[in-house]
Amino acid sequence: MSTHVRIVGAGLIGTSLGIALSHNGFRVSLDDPSPTAVRLARDLRAGEIAGDSVGAPDVVVVAAPPDVAARVVVDALDRWPDAVVTDVASVKESVLRVVLDSGADASRYVGSHPMAGRERSGAAAARGDLFDGRAWVVVPHEGSTDAAVRRVREVALAVGSAVRVMPAHEHDEAVAAVSHVPQLAASIVAACLRELPESAVGLAGQGLRDVTRIAASDPRLWTQILAGNAPAVRDVLRLVREQVDDVVSALDSLVDADGDGALGTLSRVLEAGNLGHARIPGKHGAAPAAYEVVSVVVPDEPGALARLLTDVGEAGINLEDLHLEHGLGQAVGVAEISVVPASVEPLRTELARLGWRVHD
Repeated sequence: MSTHVRIVGAGLIGTSLGIALSHNGFRVSLDDPSPTAVRLARDLRAGEIAGDSVGAPDVVVVAAPPDVAARVVVDALDRWPDAVVTDVASVKESVLRVVLDSGADASRYVGSHPMAGRERSGAAAARGDLFDGRAWVVVPHEGSTDAAVRRVREVALAVGSAVRVMPAHEHDEAVAAVSHVPQLAASIVAACLRELPESAVGLAGQGLRDVTRIAASDPRLWTQILAGNAPAVRDVLRLVREQVDDVVSALDSLVDADGDGALGTLSRVLEAGNLGHARIPGKHGAAPAAYEVVSVVVPDEPGALARLLTDVGEAGINLEDLHLEHGLGQAVGVAEISVVPASVEPLRTELARLGWRVHD
């Protein structure tokens, strides 16, 4: 393809996007206030360093932090009067407001947000497959032209994303619930570990790792995201607080009184969690409940996991998901292999035949 995409911001998202677009035949030029970041992105084959000789872009993707994204969008609209401009900030309404108030030609602006990321930040963490199978929300406004929307969709589809279209306010309300509050919850739970003795932290299993994984994310970036989406995040947190208050009251009742009704409260909260979890889409949009798990003991030795995955593939079984859990102080781990229900017994039988320890 001959489309020239200028990416402004050579961090995790910008560099990953550059790698993916370059791999798919787009011409990509890179710009960033940090010369080191843009050189690293170039060396990772995310594109060429932007300069006067690269020419005007067809599409500008602003991959700048949320607190400066709007200003960079306005600058891009003014600098390249024929280019479509999008941004990939995690909040959309606050950016759109600034763009519309600026007086720039907002008909060429279409907000967007790839629902992809990692706990690590910066160009060094970039991956060309970061967007594969991930939702990419395209956020046009009333003045966006159809041609501009098509251009942004083209970029998202080219890197393997599944495009969703929604207005800015709806996007911000949705990500508050599915992304921003989960980040806060993970950080709060992880913060409670700071004063625990080593003997207690040493008991941590996969559940704690799952809950706190994203707590390792960049605090500076997330401070900007939460500030930019403060109204929606606040509303979701109020709902969370109501449920936490109910649980605390039930536990108080169990500790200080006869506990009448407390168990029912706890059960309702846990059952509601089951129902909510069942709605989270898995591979290809299927609910996780559509899969079943085969648990296999894996020795903690070089090549063991690779042998297991090879045996699964040679058995003709499609692996839908994989989780590893390590036993405390043991030289083994448990691989939890998610497959469609019809594959459970054939997989169990074949792995047992090959000498693997398979558990119910």
